[in-house]
Amino acid sequence: MTQATLTQAIFQPLGDRALIKPMEAAETVRGGIIIPETAKEKPQEGIVEACGKGKLTESGKLLAMTVGPGDKVLFAKYSGTEIRIGEQDYLILTQDDIIALVKP
Repeated sequence: MTQATLTQAIFQPLGDRALIKPMEAAETVRGGIIIPETAKEKPQEGIVEACGKGKLTESGKLLAMTVGPGDKVLFAKYSGTEIRIGEQDYLILTQDDIIALVKP
């Protein structure tokens, strides 16, 4: 169980949810034209800031999270719930929405 301290508040995702800080998409310039913010692709990579204990099965067994704080992950494009804390945007995703760990 890990908590993320963000702007005077402590967030502890519940169950099999994780708090993800999306990585900023690089600004793309094609043919000298700057692509506006609204036309940029949503990021699909991020860093896990905090996560819950895991998912409970129907029999009551706890399936622990396979990701943890500090892990770089790839997630489904339009998944999760977007939240804003201070000046930073975050996503709250279930473990099922996390596609892969990104290893260095």
